[in-house]
Amino acid sequence: MTTASSRFSLNTIGKGVAAFGLTALLAMTAATAQVAAGTTGIDASGNTSAEVAACNSGRTQQDRDTCLKEARNASAEKKAGKVDNAGGQFAANALQRCDVLAGDDKIACQARIVGYGNTAGSVAGGGVIREVESVSVPADATSVTVQPQTKSDTILVIPAPAK
Repeated sequence: MTTASSRFSLNTIGKGVAAFGLTALLAMTAATAQVAAGTTGIDASGNTSAEVAACNSGRTQQDRDTCLKEARNASAEKKAGKVDNAGGQFAANALQRCDVLAGDDKIACQARIVGYGNTAGSVAGGGVIREVESVSVPADATSVTVQPQTKSDTILVIPAPAK
């Protein structure tokens, strides 16, 4: 025998489950929506007229005004000789970002920049997440057993600083 209170409770639970399911579906749809590769409209050649055309046609991921402003700024930097696309400079610039950190944090930052560990996500999707697991070994340790806590293929073992 079903009472009115149990029907009400079941109906409320059913609505809650349906609302949760709909929310989860919408979240998954938004999370998987990505911009297809090569559709940003901006190429790496630095051709200002091509970049302006991409801005005007809406083939970029920015609003038109921001896109045009950045295209003009990039063109001005290029004309002033301030743009250097020399190969080795990119890696050095990336590693310099770790200089504000110290100790274990700096070592882990450098490992992520060099490419150790796992990488997930995309710039178009909102960000790239780089994960490196690190273990700091105490100064007085004679032996250490490392048990991985993540699915990372690389584990950094960092010795304690000398005293």
